[in-house]
Amino acid sequence: MSTDGTDAADNAAPFEPEADAAPLDAAESLRIIAAQADRVRSTQVDGRVLFGLWGVAWLLGYLGLYLTANGSLPGGRATPEGVLTPAPLAFTVFALLIAGAMAATIVYSIRAGAGVQGVSSRTGAMYGWSWCIGFVGMSVILGGLVNAGASDEVIILAANALACLVVGIMYMAGGALWQDTRQYILGIWIIAVAAIALYVGLPNTYLVMAVLGGGGFFLGALGDHLVRVRDRATAQGHVGSQSASKAHP
Repeated sequence: MSTDGTDAADNAAPFEPEADAAPLDAAESLRIIAAQADRVRSTQVDGRVLFGLWGVAWLLGYLGLYLTANGSLPGGRATPEGVLTPAPLAFTVFALLIAGAMAATIVYSIRAGAGVQGVSSRTGAMYGWSWCIGFVGMSVILGGLVNAGASDEVIILAANALACLVVGIMYMAGGALWQDTRQYILGIWIIAVAAIALYVGLPNTYLVMAVLGGGGFFLGALGDHLVRVRDRATAQGHVGSQSASKAHP
């Protein structure tokens, strides 16, 4: 004679897992993965913003310098050596655009990279001070060139090249620090364009910086956007295909 517990166990139907359980779990896993990928992207530097900021700053800033230096817009002047230089107002607008792009990108990069493992507030502060030290050093070097009797053209070309070198190196350092490839590529591009522009001479230096620099940054923003659209479509395609397999086992 068996106990009630034994009879209940014998009469109970064997456990059968639901047929839809596995597909449901897989679909849910894909949704979780997609959501996690979106969260990761939200903490990374948006290349569209980064490239767009510098595209606007370089295109408008350097184009203003070029157009006033070659006489297309008023305000330009010629040095005693005959070197065409931009209008003071164009230099002011250019400086404000570049300073705004740098400040916005530094703040944006630090906030976006705040969650990266190993990056502390002290490291971020050291990175920020490195910008200041770099430009102070650049100013001292330019002062030394002036004291050495360098011509106006040499001073102007050196100022542009050194500023781009400092910015490019700092962006490469920021890309390595926050593990952001876009920022690293941006630094490489800044240095490369400045090196090319150095050899074409004034005022064409400004035109090269506007076209290759500004235009290149806009292409970078477009490329980053296309990559994001492709990645999002791929993630949605995986979820959709898994949902379809669940509906039609």
